[in-house]
Order: sequence, then C-alpha cells, then structure tokens
Amino acid sequence: MKNIFLADDDVIDRELFEDALQQLTIPTHLTQSEDGVELMTTLDKTVPPPPHAIFLDLNMPRKNGYECLAEIRNTHKLKDIMVVIFSTTDCQSAIEKSYLLGANYFICKPRSFQLLKKAIETVLLMDQPSIGEKTSIDNFFLSLN
Repeated sequence: MKNIFLADDDVIDRELFEDALQQLTIPTHLTQSEDGVELMTTLDKTVPPPPHAIFLDLNMPRKNGYECLAEIRNTHKLKDIMVVIFSTTDCQSAIEKSYLLGANYFICKPRSFQLLKKAIETVLLMDQPSIGEKTSIDNFFLSLN
C-alpha cells in the first residue's frame, strides 16, 4: 500500500484527487491537508514511516508550497520524501523555483478527470528517488498530454 499526502487548499481539487485515486488499481492511503501548516504538522506527527509521495499545491494560505518544500528539504526525517508540485500554474519561473528548492517533479493540474488519473498513476508507478538523487531538469516537468 502506497501512503500518499496531498496538500491543497481547494476542497474541490482535493475531492477530485481522492476520486481519481480511488479509481486506480494501485492500493493507496490518502492523507489530506488544506494548507501548508496542516501538512507540516501532520508530517511531523506521522513520519516515520515516510509517505511514498507528497502532492503539493503552491498557492495555499498560512504556508505556501514553496515554504513547505524548503522546510521538507531542510528537515532530516523528511528530506528524502518524493515531492510532486501539483499546481494550476505552468509558469516557467514557478517550475524553476520548485526545481531549485528540491521538488522531484512538477505537474500542472490536468483539466480532465482522465488526465488527473493518469498524472497520479504516473507518479505512483515511479520508483522512489534514491537518497540525494535529483531529477534532471529535462525530466522535471511531467507533461501528460
């Protein structure tokens, strides 16, 4: 069973993510947070064991995705967790900043439910990155067209 975390302040996006995840054949457990403060508190209380991946929205109240990502990469027990930026933006500066802060992948939130399922499945079928391994910038932005 793959343990997945999702941090997103949009309740509809969280519900769609959960629905898509449930339709996949991969056994998973989803933990949801509605903002960055809640995510970091939950991670502090539940790790170890680390989740398979964190899907992290960038634009959230109280603590945004960039702040969470920096904190995750600077916290010993969290630093090796796969972090996938999952945002509505595909702005090059957001992609570059996420890469520099240590995210493993960047996915622009898909506009269809089928592509959402494909995005989640793509990440879940990936091997966990080796400790200290960094995705090349060429493979960082996952295009799902």
